[in-house]
Amino acid sequence: MRKPRDYDAELKALDAKARQLKARKREQLGELVIATGADTLPIEQLAGALLLAAEATDERTREAQRTRGAAFFRAKSGSRQSTRRDDSGLSTDNSSLRPAPAAPGAP
Repeated sequence: MRKPRDYDAELKALDAKARQLKARKREQLGELVIATGADTLPIEQLAGALLLAAEATDERTREAQRTRGAAFFRAKSGSRQSTRRDDSGLSTDNSSLRPAPAAPGAP
């Protein structure tokens, strides 16, 4: 005879796993904000930039944002292997980290 499945235990395990994944996602988002230097921005400005990025519907804008993000991660991973960073782990030159304007003629 087969042993009955303990659905409650399985649901609890899945719930715990989901909580772990959400916590890890929050941690990684915080690390990303710090790595990009965005932690120095006022919270309203950071929220506004994120909203603009999330609301972007133009394919060219979205592709430019994706390309810029990919270049950021490539530069970060390559720099760890080739050069030593200061104690904070952040580059002092953040000029290449500024986001591209959301639309042509945008301020």
